Amino acid sequence: MGIRNFFGSDSRDESNLNSLEQGLAKTKESLLKRISRAIAGKTKVDDEVLDDLEESLIAADVGVETTLRIIERIQKRASTEKYLNTSELNSILKTEILSLLAENTFGNTKTQQNLPKPYVIMVVGVNGVGKTTTIGKLAFMFKNQGKNVILGAADTFRAAAVEQLTIWANRVDVPIVKQQMGADPAAVAFDTVNSAISNDADVVIIDTAGRLHNKVNLMNELSKIRRVMQKVIPNAPHEVLLVLDGSTGQNAFAQAREFTSATDVSAIALTKLDGTAKGGVVLGISDQFKIPVKYIGVGEKMTDLQIFDRVAFVESLFSIND
Repeated sequence: MGIRNFFGSDSRDESNLNSLEQGLAKTKESLLKRISRAIAGKTKVDDEVLDDLEESLIAADVGVETTLRIIERIQKRASTEKYLNTSELNSILKTEILSLLAENTFGNTKTQQNLPKPYVIMVVGVNGVGKTTTIGKLAFMFKNQGKNVILGAADTFRAAAVEQLTIWANRVDVPIVKQQMGADPAAVAFDTVNSAISNDADVVIIDTAGRLHNKVNLMNELSKIRRVMQKVIPNAPHEVLLVLDGSTGQNAFAQAREFTSATDVSAIALTKLDGTAKGGVVLGISDQFKIPVKYIGVGEKMTDLQIFDRVAFVESLFSIND
């Protein structure tokens, strides 16, 4: 079974594309305006245009390292082509960014045979990034695909975290395993995977504490959760999903560094892209950390968490509406 068949259809649903266009509207408007200013009065891509373009991409939170890689690619084209016209810059940017992203490994383009059942996802990320909402939307997505889903409320350090996840479980109508505040998070995870096996669940989603505490403590806590789940399901978790708030720009990069150094993150979900002009963070994080951006949040509706499609994303970002 291909991973896209498990997680969602390969077809680009028109409503999803519309949501993507709307969600990226602020980023697109800001970036294209900056590019327009960069090439104003110019006909050829020269050093001044490239300097202005570099500032534009950094301002969109593409990230310095990724921006420099993009600029270097355009410089190479400018040096080999006799005349590089500024009117073609959007198209050139789109081509070079797609080429750069294609060099990375993206989970939604891989195929996997015999995906395990239950498929266990451990969700990590700081408080306030939309972690609980993302879990709820994921549960909704999987349930709509006919999957039996169970949630585990292993963020036991905040009463509100358990309450919020319970609200989402009720809203989506999926079971949740929880204990009282202060309970051992690993014990909740253990009970959740046991319950998943007993109830023939397809997907298990485990919430974890959203504290950026001492890195050693974070590593120990997540490692303990892994160990106890592996007593029941040897390879669990099958996915560690890091949730980041795309609107925070460089702070999202800092959080990604913290969590990737503390645990083996296998996929990223970037939320809140609908209210920001910093959507370029998708490009920078996916390139810099070489971890697939698997989901993006482009709105508040439960259907607005989308599987990341790099081609659709870049085309939406750089398309010019007539």
